[in-house]
Amino acid sequence: MKIRTLGQLQTALDEDIAWRVKEIADMKLAAKRNDGLSERTLIRAGIAILYAHWEGFVKSAAQAYINFVDSQGKTYGELQTCFAVLGISKQMTELVKAKKARVRIAAVDFIRQSSATPSKLQKFNVDTKSNLKAEVFENIALSIGIGIQPYESRFKLMDESLLSRRNKIAHGEFVDLDADAWRDLADEVIFLMRSFKTDIENAASTSAFVR
Repeated sequence: MKIRTLGQLQTALDEDIAWRVKEIADMKLAAKRNDGLSERTLIRAGIAILYAHWEGFVKSAAQAYINFVDSQGKTYGELQTCFAVLGISKQMTELVKAKKARVRIAAVDFIRQSSATPSKLQKFNVDTKSNLKAEVFENIALSIGIGIQPYESRFKLMDESLLSRRNKIAHGEFVDLDADAWRDLADEVIFLMRSFKTDIENAASTSAFVR
């Protein structure tokens, strides 16, 4: 669906985060009740779910914002550099990798003329590398003009508490985490998702994507 208005963007973000937060809340409740499953089983499943929602929301929220920016009818010259880069990334890659002169010339011509060219960002796909470590998150955030300073204090949590544990579970390794620590981690993930959502909404409402 094309996201043309701020209201549509907010609705898309609201709907996407709502079911994720509910599922995490349900998992927290199940862990509290124990629901016939061992605590270790719930924690292992819970970590995988937390990571899946963190990666999934970052990808979908960033993609929704790019969709919104693309719908504003701006030229590359009117957009912040990060969005212009998304639009001309194909030509930049061709310029570096192409061996044929005509391909390089066409790429440079496009880049030179791009400031007056209507933006086309819809073909750009947010890539989490299926491994959303802090470095990848930072790259995604900067690619859409979202400042990373508020997140830096939680980079270790992203890499060690969340991603590293998810990877250990995926490889059948033991994870040392009790139910209380898992619930704290769940709260952190919800906080991070809501923070990212708020930052995108603020950027959109203040037209921070415009130069």
